[in-house]
Amino acid sequence: MSTPTAARPTLVLGTRASKLAVQQSEWFQAQVQAIAPDITVTLTRIQTSGDKIVDVPLAKIGGKGLFVKEIEEALLSGEIDFAVHSMKDVPTQLPDGLEILCVPPREDSRDALISHTGCLFQDLPVGARVGSSSLRRQSQFLHARPDLRIEMLRGNLDTRLKKLKEGQFDAIILAAAGLRRLGWTDEITEYLDPQLCLPAIGQGALGIEGRSNDQFVRSILSRLTHQPTQVAVTAERALLHRLEGGCQVPIAAYATLTNDQVHLEGLVASVDGKTVIRDAVQGTRAEAQVLGTRLAERLLARGADKILGEIYGRA
Repeated sequence: MSTPTAARPTLVLGTRASKLAVQQSEWFQAQVQAIAPDITVTLTRIQTSGDKIVDVPLAKIGGKGLFVKEIEEALLSGEIDFAVHSMKDVPTQLPDGLEILCVPPREDSRDALISHTGCLFQDLPVGARVGSSSLRRQSQFLHARPDLRIEMLRGNLDTRLKKLKEGQFDAIILAAAGLRRLGWTDEITEYLDPQLCLPAIGQGALGIEGRSNDQFVRSILSRLTHQPTQVAVTAERALLHRLEGGCQVPIAAYATLTNDQVHLEGLVASVDGKTVIRDAVQGTRAEAQVLGTRLAERLLARGADKILGEIYGRA
């Protein structure tokens, strides 16, 4: 176990064991080695509950925290020094003593359609079977195409692509970022416009988590933070935090930056896609946190509170 806060010659990076998670972690490992060549960064693979349970929708087994719980325990025990997460898997409430110390540059945040026959979304046949484990995607697709059959698809990217090629689905939806990071863009039939499918909070961004009191790791990782990405993710996560959202609720948000201005779009939808409440706000970078909360309040006032109440059994 490493000393929790002091300078040390070796740092241990924790990651999920999937091909994508390891690739993302190896990429970030190289970034750290480039700015701190005197430090050795080793990689430890940790299997999370979310990786073990692949035959049940996330909404039924506890949500996105299942992909970080065991990794956060390893951080708190000192077994690892920092961890690389897909930001969309990170709950807005972190355990005491842990925080996101670095947000590197964001990859493509859009969703990607991969179809069996090369069909675009609008050209999929009536009743086409579309594989996705995300209620956010399901609600938006059914809103646009109520005829589609959305069927559960979980597992790592290799598994999902294999199921498509075996003919279990007519099309599947994956985050473009993962496919791009693995060099699998040739698989993509269509990048989905955010107007059709607003991305998940933090999609395409990585979050590097560490111990709050570890000034040594903080001093290194802070040099790798990409400010525009951090601002965008801050706005999106503020909206999620105010809505108390998790995997059980179709919530989406996407922030874009132009110079000093942040444009934040968000939505809350019913699972069947019949009701979609969507709105947007704009403000300065310094207001990122406030913008997320403000947009959440606007969505609640327009009826999102009723949707959330029904899903959480509070109606």
